[in-house]
Amino acid sequence: MRVVVALLAIVCSVLAGVPAMAQQEEAKQKFDVKGEYVRLVYNDEGWVVLGYRVANGSVGEEWMLLEIGVTLMKGVPDQKLVRGSLTVTTPDGASVPLASQEEFSKANLRALDARANMSRDSINYFPVMVDKPCRIGFFTDISEPVRGMAYDEVELSDDRACAGRAYFKIPGGIKYGQHFLNVQFAGSTVNVPFTIMTKDELKENKAKWEELQKQLKEQQKNQG
Repeated sequence: MRVVVALLAIVCSVLAGVPAMAQQEEAKQKFDVKGEYVRLVYNDEGWVVLGYRVANGSVGEEWMLLEIGVTLMKGVPDQKLVRGSLTVTTPDGASVPLASQEEFSKANLRALDARANMSRDSINYFPVMVDKPCRIGFFTDISEPVRGMAYDEVELSDDRACAGRAYFKIPGGIKYGQHFLNVQFAGSTVNVPFTIMTKDELKENKAKWEELQKQLKEQQKNQG
């Protein structure tokens, strides 16, 4: 079992695209890969799930859509997640803030939303005790009343599974390479690595993911 656990840690690190230096600097963080385009990172304070399938298919476009899930670790006092809590670090090291509701409305991103609706991955990976649904509503579209109103903050607690979409306007358009979604909590920052991959990298990534799943199934079979 130890061999497979070690393999899981290594392959997850590779799939997540975490540079060795970043792993050292964020040693207190725990990484996991929940799918080809789903990443999970948490520390002693906060828990963040990221889905970025649509972003990976939007190279060259200036708008990046990310599916995010956020909660607090058990026993951490309630706190607020605000617009300024979310940023994206691009391959050139630039820090991009979350877009405003005004920018979102002017951009008319219904086509981008439609793509996300057709090809989205589940980000429902929260701790067992987190059982209360919660909307991250930084954005809304007046043509879709079902989305509800837009809010500038979200109340986080250790039993609320908060999820929603985050939009970032990337200067010069989305590029291939290593990115980070940064979520600022009250006392720490969780940095979620994700790599916008080329077609060749996607094939390699998929092969690694399938191999990992195969070896884990073999291990479970042998244990049974």
